[in-house]
Amino acid sequence: MKKALMAAAALVALPVMAQAQAPSPGVYIGAEGGLNWLLNFTANTNNPVFPTVSVTPQTGWAVGGVIGYDFVGPRVELEGVYRNNQLNVGVPGTAINNQVGQLGIMANLLYDFMPGSVITPYIGAGAGVGFVDSNASLGSTVFAYQGIIGLGWNVDTNFRVNIDGRYYGTSNPSVNGQTWTNNNFSVMLGLQLKFGAAAPPPPPPPPPMVSPPSFMVFFDWDRSNLSQQALTTIQQAANAFKTKGNARITATGHTDTSGPESYNMALSLRRANAVKDALVRNGVPAQAITVVGMGEKGLLVQTGDNVRRAAEPPRRDRHPVRRSQATRLQGTAGLSPAVSFWAAPQCAAAQQALATGAAHSMLRIIWLATSGRMRMPTA
Repeated sequence: MKKALMAAAALVALPVMAQAQAPSPGVYIGAEGGLNWLLNFTANTNNPVFPTVSVTPQTGWAVGGVIGYDFVGPRVELEGVYRNNQLNVGVPGTAINNQVGQLGIMANLLYDFMPGSVITPYIGAGAGVGFVDSNASLGSTVFAYQGIIGLGWNVDTNFRVNIDGRYYGTSNPSVNGQTWTNNNFSVMLGLQLKFGAAAPPPPPPPPPMVSPPSFMVFFDWDRSNLSQQALTTIQQAANAFKTKGNARITATGHTDTSGPESYNMALSLRRANAVKDALVRNGVPAQAITVVGMGEKGLLVQTGDNVRRAAEPPRRDRHPVRRSQATRLQGTAGLSPAVSFWAAPQCAAAQQALATGAAHSMLRIIWLATSGRMRMPTA
């Protein structure tokens, strides 16, 4: 039965030990009290008939307080504890009248194991000064020392309950010129309140992802030469590139589905290279530009085979360029925002090409960050 109870207690204790706290350093104060056992000792007397006397103290009490600083793990504290025990003898004319009291002022160094757990084992040691009843109350000043082992219950990050056992000893106090040994064992229950630093504010939310500016460059059917409007668009792309400097531009040429596939692939490359050359003339390093020919692949709007856009000539005087909605690039976390450039339709014919899926007249200019890998949007 006893083994079963111990096993059950262990099972209950395990999740308690595992629960994590979020401790923070800070000043704490506390009060403590418990039982004190002054060990039996033999005292010398000034009576030649009875030169020594055996003293058998009764179980006494101890009460005190602490102020300290918790470094989350190590702790330092200043402690004062008063102990009192009843005796089987008294010394007339002194403060030892069938009882002895003593006060210890101690500087303690302690260490908490698993300070983030609900239950925290700890050990400690202290040294200081003691005052023990003698001819006068607390009249014998002695050197005091102690060792501590205990368990702390972190009720929350600021309130804690301790229970510990400790050995407390001093150098030999004296009464009427005679000394005696002073050794004590105590069991103490303590309550502590910590004034920790306020919890840090949550990190600010990440800035919203800004949609990059976008441009498109359109060509006349079966052509790779650049119009004045296309050159203006490319100049804007070059200027935007210069604001970054550590980017790459991917120029991807497309055609529609009219004509042989091999011819359309070559045409898309000529268009991409035409834009590359224009970017270089506007100050973009050639090594920062990647040219890709897609031919009939990756159409903005899917169409059947042998479909071409409307063939009427551009009407630039009646259709001003507009900026299209940007397409967001997806990349690895932590990169600076990528920017993509698309060209807006130059004329009604180009706008009709978008509606009908005639992507042969489109050139994509994608600005990619150099670090990490970016996924290009699909048309």
